[in-house]
Amino acid sequence: MALLSTNVLNIPPGAKRKSFKPLENNPVAMTSLANRLGLSESLMFEDVYSIDDPDLLGAVPRPCYGLILVFPINEAYEQFRVEEDNLFEDYHDFGENEEVIWFKQTIGTACGMIALLHCLANGDSPSFIRSGSDLEHLLNQIKSLEPIARANALCDCDALEEANELAAVEGESSVVPANTPMDLHFVCFVKSRTNRLWELDGRRKGPINRGDLKPEEDGLSQRALEFGVRAFLTREHERGSGDMRFSLVALV
Repeated sequence: MALLSTNVLNIPPGAKRKSFKPLENNPVAMTSLANRLGLSESLMFEDVYSIDDPDLLGAVPRPCYGLILVFPINEAYEQFRVEEDNLFEDYHDFGENEEVIWFKQTIGTACGMIALLHCLANGDSPSFIRSGSDLEHLLNQIKSLEPIARANALCDCDALEEANELAAVEGESSVVPANTPMDLHFVCFVKSRTNRLWELDGRRKGPINRGDLKPEEDGLSQRALEFGVRAFLTREHERGSGDMRFSLVALV
């Protein structure tokens, strides 16, 4: 059993909670889940096997609309998270005030679904959502809601839970029961329409601006990788955790 678990969520007063079966960062299963919710089949998730090898990175189709990173929850990361979160106030924006749509996670072992929603709801991805789909309906519903009401809307969304249940059995790993202690976590990186790279994680206090990008730079550009995934990996290495169970998929 994991000593440090993604199941430990900060549930604020008034927030509902439930648990989903955990997902794996499998591009086929993630693509199927996104399509089932309402993403056009013109986009898909692809494995990113290296962010340093030019040939492997060059094999990933472009543009990249978002990245989903899976990483280990360990003492080094938790220390960093707490220290950085202490620099921020809790996020309360919604509607027209939001540069990016952020979801607070109150659903246990649902970080894979939360990361997927962050990826599909931001940047240019919404233009690929099918009209009349469950995903379009959900995003239209939550845009005007403050973060706690938005989290409750996710808890109340039967279509989301049903889609997650199907996706949980489509991966290559054995199905894990809902709310099983897990020490791996999902986070999303997206470029906003104002050319900023955002780290979106439902366990944090809100969305985190990681830096400005040029209009022509996407999520797999060198600058985006420096601000996001590479900085993440470097931090873990420098803190000497020795735990490098990372995987990365790109929405392309």
